[in-house]
Amino acid sequence: MPTLTRPAGNLAYQLAGSGEPTLLLTHGYGATSAMFRPNLPAISASNRVVTWDLRGHGGSDYPDDPASYAPTEALADMTALLAELGLDRAVLGGHSLGGYLSLSFAVSFPDRVAGLVLIDTGPGYRNDAARDEWNRRANVTADRLTDRGLEAMGSSAELHAGEHRDPSGLILAARHTLTQRDAHVIDGLPRIDAPALVIVGADDKPFLGAADYMAAKLPHARKVVIPDAGHAPNVSQPELFDAAVRSFLAEITAAEGAA
Repeated sequence: MPTLTRPAGNLAYQLAGSGEPTLLLTHGYGATSAMFRPNLPAISASNRVVTWDLRGHGGSDYPDDPASYAPTEALADMTALLAELGLDRAVLGGHSLGGYLSLSFAVSFPDRVAGLVLIDTGPGYRNDAARDEWNRRANVTADRLTDRGLEAMGSSAELHAGEHRDPSGLILAARHTLTQRDAHVIDGLPRIDAPALVIVGADDKPFLGAADYMAAKLPHARKVVIPDAGHAPNVSQPELFDAAVRSFLAEITAAEGAA
């Protein structure tokens, strides 16, 4: 995989296909860009697709400095990836944590976002107690990885423990990237003017409500529920997932061509 040099730690990324708009896909916590491998042949047949490993994951660097894992660094990394490819705008797609970061990017840099593909993710919390509970669980994950190493990773379909060199980056990412600090994303949903495709697995009960909320609050959103799928519908039902994403990208192409 190519490497993008970054001050906070270098990033591994991959390009596939050609055609606009470009889709930048960001994986969820504990996964890597490998979670999207089953989808690349179909989606990259008509669009350029960029996948990358968040810092502390997969082939990217695992720096020791907690500041390297701040969410603002992840947004800066996404900006740098677009610049590396000479892109002013792209469709941002993200799974779980990657979806939250994509939403945060859209709130912060709306002119850089041609569309959003939000996969089994949520917009964060307005309620402080709910956010504190989320952060508590993130730190429990970090503690478990500290005690047991990569053996402590879950068994979800999108996780690839063998893709990580060691647990050090995952521990810091859990404490500093996965945790949330405020309500800026959920409060910013109504201001996101880009078209959005909200995808959720029918069996992913923790995220069904979040999908409904985002579909209602994002001004130009539609929701697709993938049957017989859990937290990673792109892995368990790739054909249905790929068809939904390809159709969405084609609609963006048509709309921009008509503008």
